[in-house]
Amino acid sequence: MAENTVDEILVQREGRAGLIVLNRPAALNALTHGMVRRIAEALDAWEEDDRVETVVVTGAGDRAFCAGGDIVAIHRAATGGDPGAVEEFWRDEYRLNARIARYPKPYVALMSGIVMGGGVGVSAHGSVRIVTETTRIAMPEVGIGFVPDVGGTYLLALAPGELGTHLALTAGSVGAADALLCGLADHFVPAERLPALLDDLAESPVHDALEQHVEPAPAGVLDAQRSWIDSCYAAGTVEEILARLGDSGEPEAKKAADRIAANSPAAVKATLEALRRARALGPLEAVLDQEYRTSCAALATADLAEGIRAQVIDKDRSPRWHPPTLSAVEPATVARYFAPLGERELGLAATTPLERW
Repeated sequence: MAENTVDEILVQREGRAGLIVLNRPAALNALTHGMVRRIAEALDAWEEDDRVETVVVTGAGDRAFCAGGDIVAIHRAATGGDPGAVEEFWRDEYRLNARIARYPKPYVALMSGIVMGGGVGVSAHGSVRIVTETTRIAMPEVGIGFVPDVGGTYLLALAPGELGTHLALTAGSVGAADALLCGLADHFVPAERLPALLDDLAESPVHDALEQHVEPAPAGVLDAQRSWIDSCYAAGTVEEILARLGDSGEPEAKKAADRIAANSPAAVKATLEALRRARALGPLEAVLDQEYRTSCAALATADLAEGIRAQVIDKDRSPRWHPPTLSAVEPATVARYFAPLGERELGLAATTPLERW
């Protein structure tokens, strides 16, 4: 076994598998810029290493695979720090997301525990996504005045019906069965079996290793809610969606409406527009280019700093959004999220999909 250990991440070879362990358990394995770069370096090296037939990524500790990016650093940038550093982090992170989706070897993500934001980006674009009974997957960005990124709008736009819209606008989370239903995962393996699965991946091809451990997932909740979700979220505007949710007579729809209403009005409207645009953009790279625009635009808003303050810094859970209501969000405000960046564009769609970035 060869090993190179850095505090935030472990990269090692176990038999035929290259293993990446996100190693910040006290921070729920939240991604730093250094971690993103180290993962990219490992993928580059292993692509040319015939001894590595499979890449496996997992998180240290029992609570989380990865709870997202380092939003405290983003808060510093949004309140007078260096926005260029955050934009550079996003550039590398989104390029990594695209690389994972195009990686020529099996990329197996063990998505046990919390999987949010950036954690989705380094797992759900992989070729084999494993969930357990402890999995909770979410793209909660609208709750902090942000728009889903790391390819999240691509994945959510591909979910059946309007399930992706429901999850994005409510900042909701899903367990194993619903993650499978939404196309965010491929297989269910009981958490207690993950160590044995890791051992088998080190010795056997992915299909053979999975065959010993995959089981049916415990029942989810979204499939039974598809009728009102698909009907309500098919509306053309957020206001119309809220009206349909309120008129549906479904208790869960009313709860969804309340959750949407509590989120950043500007971010909610920009997110709906981003999802609708993503459906027509085509490949992941084009959607990541769009997400880079929306992320950079959000960084310049008051809502992102305020949302992080309320949810993470002060934890008073009482953000003061600006604009404060949906009706106060002008079309020009939403349009700014999608404005071209000129020389600052990410430019992934202009590259050859299999090119190394």
